[in-house]
Amino acid sequence: MKLYSRLQMIKNTIIGVVLGLCLAAAGFAVYSISKKSGSEKAERLPEVSAVQEQEKTAEPEKNAGEPVTADSKRIAALEAKYDSLLSKTMEIANSNASYTQDELQNIAVYEKCNEAVVNITTQEMGYNWFFEPVVQDGGSGSGSIIDKRGYVVTNVHVISKANKINISLANGNTYEGVVVGKDIESDIAVLKFDPPADVALKTIDFGNSENLKVGQKVLAIGNPFALERTITTGIISGLGRPIQESANVIIRNMIQTDAAINPGNSGGPLLDSTGKMIGINTMIISNSGSSAGLGFAVPVSTARRVVSDLIQYGKVRRGKLGIKPVQMTADIANYINTTGQNAGLSKVAISSGIIISEISAGSGAEKAGLVAGPLSVRSRYGFNTVTFNIGGDIITGIDNITVSSYADYMSALESKRPGDTVTVTVYRNGEYKKIKVTLDGSSSSTL
Repeated sequence: MKLYSRLQMIKNTIIGVVLGLCLAAAGFAVYSISKKSGSEKAERLPEVSAVQEQEKTAEPEKNAGEPVTADSKRIAALEAKYDSLLSKTMEIANSNASYTQDELQNIAVYEKCNEAVVNITTQEMGYNWFFEPVVQDGGSGSGSIIDKRGYVVTNVHVISKANKINISLANGNTYEGVVVGKDIESDIAVLKFDPPADVALKTIDFGNSENLKVGQKVLAIGNPFALERTITTGIISGLGRPIQESANVIIRNMIQTDAAINPGNSGGPLLDSTGKMIGINTMIISNSGSSAGLGFAVPVSTARRVVSDLIQYGKVRRGKLGIKPVQMTADIANYINTTGQNAGLSKVAISSGIIISEISAGSGAEKAGLVAGPLSVRSRYGFNTVTFNIGGDIITGIDNITVSSYADYMSALESKRPGDTVTVTVYRNGEYKKIKVTLDGSSSSTL
């Protein structure tokens, strides 16, 4: 045992007290610095960089055997709170919280469908100042890839005069397209191009146009004024619109929309909010030639049937009446009521409809008892002379569609198939009669 004097004992005690006070002061200083550091971390949260985050996560882990104190618990709690706040901040920064639900829907449809919309440009045969045939730029329009093999649906009028068709994809590649088939009555055409074997094409699915509602949101993607893959939005403004596209073509049940459709949009898809095709954008009504909020699309219910036939047969198989139709006019009615009386014809009280000039032998029209005209007459249209028969039945309706013109007549049969039975309303000897007729196939002997 070591012995100490009284003086040594007093000296050692004083040294121990001073040393203890120094250690206590140092501990308090460390605590204050740690607390201030944790507070500054929380206050600087919005300015934390990805590098600081990496440095924090790279710190060595604490010893599992290190004693847990109140100070270490508080520091650990602050660090946990810091980590939680940083995680939430990064989550918000990387989320779509800045977009509305409607905007997110528009973005989703565009990202899903835009690569399946193609730009169609054509070249046409023209003539120079010396009347020599030359190839020149034609029109442009849009189309939708509907099959990974390279089938594209568009409008007939987009490619009607084309000598060469170019189909440009979203990736900038351009391929030459060929016409698989076209149907003037619905203004729908199917094209085909051959993509490389290692190219996976994006396609647009057909939707359902049977349950559409006025006011429903729609989106149109196309190439207006050659600005590729532009999206516009709007609503369905009307349904079941019969729109006359040309002198002899009326397209019925068209979808009217206020989504901006301009030159170049023709042939592009009209989409619902899920990205399904519900129509093919076809035409606008405008005094200026630009969108005036009156756009029209062929419903996909028509497109589905037409496209299927065009791919399979190269044409649309429609039911035919098996007659030679002639447009009734006021001049013909006047002729029947005057000169025709001498030939024993009955007077007519109508000046519109379709005259049955002739009926093909063995057709459904003949079997149903429709009557052709007995009196042959000639009419001059410009430099052409046309011969037809008058005095027989005059068709004024097919099913529930009023037939006043040749366009009405073709439109009434547009959705009919060979073998379908239709109710034909005819004007005969001053009376209206309804007669059921079984339609013939397009390959049958029709006039």
